[in-house]
Amino acid sequence: MTDGSQGAPAQGAPSVSAPGILTFIIADVTIFGVLFVAFMVERSHQVPLFNQSSSSLDVRLGLLNTLVLMTSGLFVVLAVLAAGQGRASVTRQWLLASFVVGAGFGINKLIEYGDKFAHGINLLTNDFFMFYFVLTGVHFVHFLAGMVVLALLWFRTRGEAVDGPLFGWIESGALYWHMVDLLWIVIFPMLYLLGSR
Repeated sequence: MTDGSQGAPAQGAPSVSAPGILTFIIADVTIFGVLFVAFMVERSHQVPLFNQSSSSLDVRLGLLNTLVLMTSGLFVVLAVLAAGQGRASVTRQWLLASFVVGAGFGINKLIEYGDKFAHGINLLTNDFFMFYFVLTGVHFVHFLAGMVVLALLWFRTRGEAVDGPLFGWIESGALYWHMVDLLWIVIFPMLYLLGSR
């Protein structure tokens, strides 16, 4: 561990580690883009229904989830910066903070799903809620995968130098987590704000 050292990542540690993760992100965002376009096309045919259904969503929970993910994303950025400086313990602290704050998104989403189901709202209620559950559900799966990534990175930083080959994995994990943030930043206004009031 070079916790107190400063400097760039060790040679051999790629700066943007994984063309693979970038390819995955581009493909994933493209798939979501198709879903977003499908939502907007369907909405244009059923504006009153989509507006009425959107107004039943809790904008406060949606906004809270946006702030939670953005804060968690900021902590991931700080973890990457600390890792680039070889500061292992600081990297671990920021990864843990990102995980703990990010967990708030999962809790809020489960509360929201529970409320919808309690009121008899599900995937088959109407076209708006079909898109709502598909978009937020697929995003939630991505969120869970991101939480697993953060946890694995946190465990790996216990025994590996963060400015060695592990740095590339930390960068890749951060890129994935930012994709989760970005997708929610599009989903939130589209479902919760567009025509809701």
